Amino acid sequence: MYERTALPQGPRVISARLPGSRAFSVAAYVLAGSRLERRDQAGVAHFMEHLTFRGTAAFPSTRAVSEAIEGVGGTSNAATDRESTVYWARLPLREARRGVQMLGELIVRPLLRDQEIDRERDVIVEEIRSYHDDASQYVFNVFDEQFFGDSSLGREIAGDEASVRSLSGDEIRSFWASSYRPANTIVAVAGDMAHDEAVGLVAEAFGRGNGPVPGWAPAPLGPVGPRVRIDEREGQQAHLVMGLPALRRDHPDAWTLEVLNTVLGDGSSSRLFLNLREDAGLAYDVHSFQADYADCGTLQIYAGVDPDDLGQAVRAIAAELARMREDPVPEAELWKAKRFAAGHLELRLEEDRHLVSWLGVQEALHDRVLTLDEALAALEAVSAADIQALAGRLFQDAGLCLAVVAPHGTKAPDLEPALRLP
Repeated sequence: MYERTALPQGPRVISARLPGSRAFSVAAYVLAGSRLERRDQAGVAHFMEHLTFRGTAAFPSTRAVSEAIEGVGGTSNAATDRESTVYWARLPLREARRGVQMLGELIVRPLLRDQEIDRERDVIVEEIRSYHDDASQYVFNVFDEQFFGDSSLGREIAGDEASVRSLSGDEIRSFWASSYRPANTIVAVAGDMAHDEAVGLVAEAFGRGNGPVPGWAPAPLGPVGPRVRIDEREGQQAHLVMGLPALRRDHPDAWTLEVLNTVLGDGSSSRLFLNLREDAGLAYDVHSFQADYADCGTLQIYAGVDPDDLGQAVRAIAAELARMREDPVPEAELWKAKRFAAGHLELRLEEDRHLVSWLGVQEALHDRVLTLDEALAALEAVSAADIQALAGRLFQDAGLCLAVVAPHGTKAPDLEPALRLP
């Protein structure tokens, strides 16, 4: 499925050949995200990602950067996460060199000019405001702060207005110099291209460069904040996130948690969807998901409900968690959940853009890179007893916490007593 080469003092290159495909996708993962930031640097990793698109040595303006890819019909973008930042491009195979070269420019040769820093500052502030204005998104920030406290995992990845306005050009350039090193980068490629050719393109575009990479502080043992937190704002709906400690990335039970989450709240056949939405009519959107990092993880459940139904929704979610802990998942339900997870993964990896993400994330952040068949075998091996045992270990009252963003005047006196498993 893939081949891998580690260039001396350069990127690791991982590629999958797709014979007959006329599309080419490339993704470059820099092992630098918001976990590297001190409190006074909050938002610098995200600022850095934005700023690269303001100009590079070969493409000295925002327009030149965008036209380099869009001019041949391609697309490109980037995203900052807690432990990495990814840059990607998808374009016709005949333009593969252009795509790899552009990512090398963005990562290794950005201009980082003071005047562009000042312009981008206002853009990022508006982005932060857009998150805060969307209560269904902002509630996740509230939960992270509640769960991880004033740590790099608890702060918003983009920072806040004050931190973004206070970051200096020298601080941003120092962050780039210490972390955006060729040897601190993983480049994933998918298309009808031989691995050796991909390696050659990456070596040419990224060059060499090593250096010490700062580490991050260990994750706090969450939840560190109050069990229940309500933020009030204008609106008609209450948005809640109920969560608890789960598993670190690459934990031996990670695939068991994947199937558990599928049964619980992934998709319209899940228990949360069927019971809270279809049967009880409590929510339009309800789902669960995992967030995992190198040394910790959470399982979170989101629902948007009528403010008067907050207590009922929390109790209904707690009942579903308790059911996972007390009763084995019936064989027919387990079979359907495995088919759902396997099929979703298979269909996703048919697309070159998602395939480079699969390869790049695993090479960058996981202990090993699984083939699709290995991943499917790991899903299939999960048993009902495995799920029940894991639920028994994870689903404990002491770990539960609840973040709510609700309209002004919302009365929810029963949330604290509701936040326990029956």
